[in-house]
Amino acid sequence: MEFIIKISQFLLSLSLLIVLHELGHFIPAKLFKTRVEKFYLFFDVKFSLFKKKIGDTVYGIGWLPLGGYVKISGMIDESMDKEQMALPPQPWEFRSKPAWQRLIIMLGGVTVNFVLAAIIYMVMAFVYGETDIATESIKDGYLVTNPILENMGAQTGDNVIAINGEPVTGYNAMRPKLIEAKTITIDRNGEEKTLTTPVDFLGQLSTGEDRTLFQLRTPFVVAQVIDSSANKNVDLKQGDIITAVNNTKLKYFDEFGPFLETLKGQTVQVDILRDFEPITRELKVDEDGKFGIYPFSGANAKTYEKLGYYNVITKTYGFGESIGVGATRFKEQIVGYWAQLGMIFNPDTGAYKGVGGFKAIFDVFPSTWSWEAFWGITAFLSIMLGVLNLLPIPALDGGHVMFLLYEMISGRKPSDKFLEYAQMVGFFILIALVLFANGNDVFKALFK
Repeated sequence: MEFIIKISQFLLSLSLLIVLHELGHFIPAKLFKTRVEKFYLFFDVKFSLFKKKIGDTVYGIGWLPLGGYVKISGMIDESMDKEQMALPPQPWEFRSKPAWQRLIIMLGGVTVNFVLAAIIYMVMAFVYGETDIATESIKDGYLVTNPILENMGAQTGDNVIAINGEPVTGYNAMRPKLIEAKTITIDRNGEEKTLTTPVDFLGQLSTGEDRTLFQLRTPFVVAQVIDSSANKNVDLKQGDIITAVNNTKLKYFDEFGPFLETLKGQTVQVDILRDFEPITRELKVDEDGKFGIYPFSGANAKTYEKLGYYNVITKTYGFGESIGVGATRFKEQIVGYWAQLGMIFNPDTGAYKGVGGFKAIFDVFPSTWSWEAFWGITAFLSIMLGVLNLLPIPALDGGHVMFLLYEMISGRKPSDKFLEYAQMVGFFILIALVLFANGNDVFKALFK
């Protein structure tokens, strides 16, 4: 069931982005009376799942979900229709249109991607508002388990107070900044320390088995008792919070491991909160120093706030305010993604090791349906699609834009033969990038 939910979100998001991106090319092409021969969701290699011709355009759905396309008459693109290009230019063809019209047609796709992302962020700000955890309310610091952070000098109990010298106030807002951090300032028992991340921090994080950073410390919340556990028949329910063992208060789940190591094979008394009411139970500690209970990590942040673990910040916005908030979030996301892209192209950072393909995108979606998560992910993917399409690689929109700008500045149009060769080179570059990204996914699946 989880797979069905994830794949449904993945395909819905991908389809929405592809159709809207291609509409960004299609609409201005039609406005400038340029013939569009095909409009396809997914690629129709050899055959189509569906197709129907309306006017001059064949609308269809291909079977290969790696993207989509519009085929515009008289344009040198991935179709490499040399027969058409060998004929005299026709008034309805792309190549017959003024350079400024061709530029608008080529920029239409990425424009739609950026506008879509900005609108989604604005609507999300209006509908959902913003929820975060005040970092100043996290009194006992974060959980640190990643060896990369430990090698930098971080440890459980540290509070992050600044990243790259900029103070942090919200946990959710802090997390994406950690990926690009050069310095992390922490508070440890009232003493400030500055940790320096290694140059290849992102590369190490991408290839490591533990990809967590500074995690919230949470109580031991019961999810499920393991079938083989000696505590299988004990009256425990999902959501029960274990707060003490043998009258020793244990506030956080990470405190249980070391403590239970000293009680192997013993029967102990535990204090439990059930619906915020105290009860007691007797549990058996096995020879591995465990209760045989899966912890639950999906409790609502408000529950932890009520228990006094931290304070939740909730902001709501009016229609006018949400426009500014959404625009700010859009700007932050696009600037952040450009920065990450720059790190990927810098071999010293090792960030290229974390580049992923379709499986990596699939894994981003949650295993339970959440419209808030869906729209947030879709907005970011729209930014990603727009930025990648702007790269000056022939066969991408950015490649076509690069040649059009050259033509408009120099007054000389590159020859069709040159554009054909450039398209072929760009196509092979794209294939190499796709193979590399998806190859990374396969490597991680097989060897991690």
